[in-house]
Amino acid sequence: MAQLRSMTGYGSASGTVEGMEVTVELKSVNNRYLDCAVRLPRALQAGEECVKKAVSGQVSRGKVDVFVTAGSAGEGQTVICVNRELAEGYHKALIQLADSLGLETGANAYSIARFPDVLTVEKKQLDRAGLESGLGEIAGRAVEEFNSMRAREGARLKEDILEKLASIEGYVAAVEERSPQIVSEYRERLLNRLREVLDGRGVDEQRIVTEAAIFADKTAVDEETVRLRSHMAQFRTLLEEGSPVGRKLDFLIQEFNREANTIGSKCSDAATAQVVVEIKSEIEKIREQVQNIE
Repeated sequence: MAQLRSMTGYGSASGTVEGMEVTVELKSVNNRYLDCAVRLPRALQAGEECVKKAVSGQVSRGKVDVFVTAGSAGEGQTVICVNRELAEGYHKALIQLADSLGLETGANAYSIARFPDVLTVEKKQLDRAGLESGLGEIAGRAVEEFNSMRAREGARLKEDILEKLASIEGYVAAVEERSPQIVSEYRERLLNRLREVLDGRGVDEQRIVTEAAIFADKTAVDEETVRLRSHMAQFRTLLEEGSPVGRKLDFLIQEFNREANTIGSKCSDAATAQVVVEIKSEIEKIREQVQNIE
């Protein structure tokens, strides 16, 4: 089933890479596009691209910060090297010295190892392929946890948005129900006013009908409410499709606002105006939620 994901989340995973205990952590915030920044120790610099690839393969939007830390484990990151040729040279020199002076050499491995450069400590050379493979696998698991958290947050966002859509539909129904009454009340007010002005003289009923028809045309919101309902139906469909749909939802929210503003501009009734205010309030709440959807 397609999942709707939030753009904010956190995930981490650990493992051993080339003798080092490595931890990969991800956290993200809202962003229009994908912006992935990776921070990792010098020893693992060669693995930056494989980490970015693991993120970009599963994340389409958001500012994602990736932190990679490493500590020694297992065999360690240094090796002791023996300069065998130099050790043999020292050994021969000791034997020659002992012979020339008539002494016992007393030489052993420990004593020869104490001479300069017989033993040297060197950094272990990391296998690049092994580094990228191991680091990529850990980063992949961290992204999975990261996406799981974003999906849980996305489910909550979806539930909240659906509730607000239901509220808007209720308000739209109230506007549609009230619209014919507004025209009827306008016709009645116009008729009473003309009767007062004409002071008992005959009222042109056809003129009343014409004026009421003109008023009804100016204040009719049928097209706007139909389009608004259509946008909401499309919005629900996108929610079911799952991420990435944030940009499409953001576009639809602009259409929501356009229809609501048009309804408000045509409104000449205080009660309907209040309902339009409620519609726009719910739309704004949805817009804020949509900003967090991937």
